[in-house]
Amino acid sequence: MRFATRLLVVQVAAQVAVVGVAAGVFLALGVSQLREEAESSALNIARTVAEDPDVRRLVTAYSADPGTPQASELRGGELQEFALAVGDRTDGLFVVITDDHGIRLAHPTPSRLGMPVSTSFAEALAGDEVVTWEQGTLGVSARAKVPVYPPDGATPVGEVSVGFEPASVFDDLPALLLGIGGTVAVAVAVGVGVSLLMRRRLESVTLGVQPEELAALVGMQTAVLEGSGDGVIALDPDGVVRLCTPTAERLLGVTGSPLALPLSEVALSPAVRDALRTPGATDGVVVDGRVLYVDVRPVRRGARALGTVAVVRDRTDLVALTERLGSVRTLSDALRVQRHEFANRLHAAAGLIDAGRSDEARRFLWELVERGPLDYAVPGLDAIGDPLLQSFVGAKATAAREREVALVVDEQSLLRGRVADVEDVAAVLGNIIDNAVDAAASAPPPRRVELLLLDDGATLVATVTDTGAGVSDPARLFERRAPDPGAPGDRVHNLGIGLPLSRELARRRDGDVWLIDPGGTGTGAVFGARLPGVMDAVDDEEERT
Repeated sequence: MRFATRLLVVQVAAQVAVVGVAAGVFLALGVSQLREEAESSALNIARTVAEDPDVRRLVTAYSADPGTPQASELRGGELQEFALAVGDRTDGLFVVITDDHGIRLAHPTPSRLGMPVSTSFAEALAGDEVVTWEQGTLGVSARAKVPVYPPDGATPVGEVSVGFEPASVFDDLPALLLGIGGTVAVAVAVGVGVSLLMRRRLESVTLGVQPEELAALVGMQTAVLEGSGDGVIALDPDGVVRLCTPTAERLLGVTGSPLALPLSEVALSPAVRDALRTPGATDGVVVDGRVLYVDVRPVRRGARALGTVAVVRDRTDLVALTERLGSVRTLSDALRVQRHEFANRLHAAAGLIDAGRSDEARRFLWELVERGPLDYAVPGLDAIGDPLLQSFVGAKATAAREREVALVVDEQSLLRGRVADVEDVAAVLGNIIDNAVDAAASAPPPRRVELLLLDDGATLVATVTDTGAGVSDPARLFERRAPDPGAPGDRVHNLGIGLPLSRELARRRDGDVWLIDPGGTGTGAVFGARLPGVMDAVDDEEERT
């Protein structure tokens, strides 16, 4: 049986039980009231008869006679006629009058006149009024016994007993039972109706899922959400946060519990708030140097909109790896070009030797040694002693030249060591150089980017200066910016997260990327980068060698 059905059955049973108990109590009170009314009526009638002057006079006379009255005399007597008249008017079972010896002076059954009563009359002769239910010669009745006093008001000389049979007492009981039964039926019907409405409401609220299933779903949901490395935020149709996992709070930097708060009141950056309100997947949001992807999906059940669920994924490592791979690809392309150019020159030298022009071949080879295997036409490039980094900067210079931007190496650069971690160096420098080239390309000529590289033991220090328009908002420099539609890019690159990612990569090494000079007054911006542990230091003896 479904929980909603069990709940309905239990509610109806409880309502029937409560109404039944209430009806029983009400019935008991009604019966008690009818008994009390019958007893009160019997007592009042008995008092009225006992106070009648003729009754008092005649009973006193009979009690004074030492003999027993004759039944024949009593049948047509004044007391008998009076008692019968009272009984007819009041619909009582009997009206009995006795003397001080309990001899019946008036009785509904004439044959019992002159005979002692079957019940005790001692209390009445003692001056007490008695109201009780007793078994007499006429059956069980509610009866009242009242003493009859002589005209002078002395000791009681007899009693008046008035009784009502149960049938007459409970004449109103069927109507009472009918009223109670109708009330019970209406109450049960209302209770069943309310229970049905509650059942329907329960199934509507729980979407037809039973509480047992809800418990299983909650347990499964908790296990899935806590076991996932992604953060989850659920919003109801009104934009109120109904679920926020600890991972989501950590990734988004939420302080305090956001549950039951409107999204507009949760401490989030405008970019994150907009991402959570926009269905679909974002290209990336930067929060505290982390690159987060937010995927928002609407949730519906049938035609009913239940809100939205946002999955927050930390893609910093993935984007960083992508940037590293892009840098490696740049290096690989540069090395491939270098290898191709070097092979061409070797073929030229071999051709001179085969032609017997050895002197020309010798001069050609010496020029090749002095100039290097590939001429990138980058001023100051010789200051970079590491061949991989030299090739990387040369490749960046070639790409910048295509955008009419000259990339030069500052003459004060001094790089004696070799790069030990090419990926991080290429990723950080590549992002800074690319941003500088973008800034310079958007400015009027001369368009120039200047790179200064220094090494201090295992630490690489770099500054990049451009001739762009400067940084207009330094406070938000390392937040995600809108991609430049004119710059080359794809689904991974040119997403406006290069600078935040570069700072994150540097800070992972206890380094940093910062803005030295925002520029903006006829000069471009100057950026600095410090990367500890990326160089293999060269000692003095090795340098002399």
